[in-house]
Amino acid sequence: MRESLFCCPICAAPLSREGNALRCPSRHSFDVAREGYVNLLPSNRKHSKDPGDDRDMVAARSAFLEKGYYLPLREALEGLTVRLAGDIPAPSLVDSGCGEGWYTAGVHRALTGAGRAPRTAGVDLSKYALRRAARRLPQGEFAVASVYRLPLGDASADLLLDVFSPLAAAEFARVVRPGGYFLYVVPSARHLWQMKEILYPKPYENPVKVEDYPGFAYQGVTEIRETVTLSERADITALFGMTPYAWKTPREGVERLEGLDTLTTEIGFDIHCYRRG
Repeated sequence: MRESLFCCPICAAPLSREGNALRCPSRHSFDVAREGYVNLLPSNRKHSKDPGDDRDMVAARSAFLEKGYYLPLREALEGLTVRLAGDIPAPSLVDSGCGEGWYTAGVHRALTGAGRAPRTAGVDLSKYALRRAARRLPQGEFAVASVYRLPLGDASADLLLDVFSPLAAAEFARVVRPGGYFLYVVPSARHLWQMKEILYPKPYENPVKVEDYPGFAYQGVTEIRETVTLSERADITALFGMTPYAWKTPREGVERLEGLDTLTTEIGFDIHCYRRG
């Protein structure tokens, strides 16, 4: 038996790996799929048959990320987590809304390269994303679960990441140990500004503000500002599909974007760091 970072979504007891399943002392059992992830989302908490991003959305986003356009963000996350882990020999890392695990795997490798032995877990609603995450990081644990009901014990995480995913501040405060850290990634004011100029007659900057969350002390922000050129139409389409604009852009704006063969645009990310009190 091997102890898991996850806990039972039914009784909250610790889970252990036995063969191809996770089991708790009460013998609640959850099969580990052939692709390497486990479903810890009870059926009565599902809002659809297949929650989360679908296969095509996941494939497009994964292909875009693999091109390295957002590599400056991942490298900044890697450097921050190594510094924040301090001298903890085996830090527990949780990626809330991990998607395909592109950031998860990068941070895990950075911690390993710095001489740590991280225990890494990621949760997401999309089984299609988790299949890719489990392939990308076989050493990690990945589960279908809601970020608002993380299948993790109290004070079980040294480091928690939230990269463009729903914010569940109360749940994060429960899961992050005292003295641990929560990194929250949001777009900067002018992220994708040149794309927005094509999509909308009068684009507006993203709102930028610092929030206080109960149980956490704000430590500061790391700003990443770059310009990227997308030279393939498939990359432009994939980037658009990764944004909220895909759901609310007028057809004429979409058509203007679809007519481009290349796109040069600013990208910007703010990594807000919070320490658990």
